[in-house]
Amino acid sequence: MEDQIPLAERMRPKHLDEYIGQEHLTGENAVLRRAIESGLLPSMILWGPPGVGKTTFANIVSHTLKRPFYALSAISSGVKDIREVIEKARGDQFFGTNNPVLFIDEIHRFSKSQQDSLLGAVEKGWVTLIGATTENPSFEVISALLSRCQVYVLKPLSVNHLLAILEQAMGKDVFLKTKKIDLQETEALFRLSGGDARRLLNVFELVVKNLGGDEVFVDNAKVLAVVQQNIALYDKTGEQHYDSISAFIKSLRGSDPNAAVYYLARMIEGGEDPSFIARRMLILASEDIGNANPTALVIANNCFQAVNTIGFPEARIILSQCAIYLATSPKSNASYLAIDEALALVRQTGDLPIPLHLRNAPTTLMKELGYGAKYEYAHSHEGNFVFQEFLPEQLSGTTFYQPGNNRRENEIREALKKIWGTKYGY
Repeated sequence: MEDQIPLAERMRPKHLDEYIGQEHLTGENAVLRRAIESGLLPSMILWGPPGVGKTTFANIVSHTLKRPFYALSAISSGVKDIREVIEKARGDQFFGTNNPVLFIDEIHRFSKSQQDSLLGAVEKGWVTLIGATTENPSFEVISALLSRCQVYVLKPLSVNHLLAILEQAMGKDVFLKTKKIDLQETEALFRLSGGDARRLLNVFELVVKNLGGDEVFVDNAKVLAVVQQNIALYDKTGEQHYDSISAFIKSLRGSDPNAAVYYLARMIEGGEDPSFIARRMLILASEDIGNANPTALVIANNCFQAVNTIGFPEARIILSQCAIYLATSPKSNASYLAIDEALALVRQTGDLPIPLHLRNAPTTLMKELGYGAKYEYAHSHEGNFVFQEFLPEQLSGTTFYQPGNNRRENEIREALKKIWGTKYGY
């Protein structure tokens, strides 16, 4: 049944006259309207926040222009998929059809090699590329591809735009127009949507269906009550974003690889930025594992670099491998606690005098004042160690680093105890 398709999809405009917002690009005599009406469509990058009409514009192109239309998502497509589509597009040209259009959603998620694979097809005119991105293309799209495309900036939708979208849905949708809907308040709907038209429509449909009846009265309280009970949408900038990454990190910290992979899958499926996930694992490798397993930091850093080189869909494998490694690694937050305790003491005590023997002595006067005097070069002594003071006098014996209770840090504790004796209480 049609009402089982999400409202946002049912209401996706097929013609520019139904398109709400972006008047500077699609209004009367605007640049993209003229391009569509003339059929002279350049390759382009559409840059704007989620839910403002990037994908909708591409769909309008597919319905308006008499051209083959191909669509790929950067989240689930690899170089092989790109090459297959390009070969199909070349085949279409050989049969005398108009220049095919290739739409790539979230093009900023493509790695350099994936973006490189598009260059020839765009340059030779085998396809007209429409790329959609929520990120600044100057940083996320390779310069060679960017130079072959026009960049158009889509603006956030205003309150009037969002209201017009709701009114259009209530008047035209096959399900909503059977209801008598009294839209008494809209603030909660607009706030929950975050300016995203797709999210607005899907939340609105959820509210209407849950309130039930032929007459529906919508106000802020009812919207919030329904959404809190039912909504399970992943919002990359909202609560789901923060809750999911929080659950993921806590599962890694709690040594549960199964939960970690589950929350990783939820974030990937929800369209989370793989660089964000890898960056958080890089932090955890130092904060929660540290010297219990120093290799964890190396693995996490390699994961971060590999993810940014390869991109989705293959990056999911690298993220999974790293997550499982971190989850099953021994844990220690000793380094994290040490720097925070040291920072707190620095803020409390200020710039205490650094011992003279540790100071640099670039001038004769400084040497005469005792700068650097009596400093013992550790490598000149047996075991590359000599007992001397390194902290300011007022902090002598203060311990910041307490090795964790794990095999490696227990060895560190014993080594420190052997050279420092009782000075630091090891």
